[in-house]
Amino acid sequence: MRIFTRAHHMPTRLAAGAVILNSGIDMLGADEGAAAGLHGMAATTYPFLGKMEPAKFVRLLARGEIALGAALLAPFVPSLLAGAALTGFAAGLVGLYLRTPGMRKEGSLRPSHEGIGVVKDVWLLGIGLSLVIEELCERDHH
Repeated sequence: MRIFTRAHHMPTRLAAGAVILNSGIDMLGADEGAAAGLHGMAATTYPFLGKMEPAKFVRLLARGEIALGAALLAPFVPSLLAGAALTGFAAGLVGLYLRTPGMRKEGSLRPSHEGIGVVKDVWLLGIGLSLVIEELCERDHH
């Protein structure tokens, strides 16, 4: 596995990492109402999260976003590892979009007004998959 990221990976890693890191930092200051709202939406889509206390859920999510954002920003974190983590995170967001009632227009994949904030995160999935696929294809060539 390549230790330092490729130079052409850095623009997408920096863009995604900065957005995710900022989101995690902002989430650290979430009040009880915001925590309950985030937790409620996540637990509706992923019922196993319903057992978790909303404040704890948001703390863990914030820390996870901070760690992921930092990993994407750090050029010494291999792109395969950073891309795999980003892909998993983004897949959860896309699942939230697809499975949460009201996020999509009836009978369509097109977002409703409420779904715009989540569906835009599909670009994170594309970045993560691109990083992983390139690194795996590069391995096959060697």
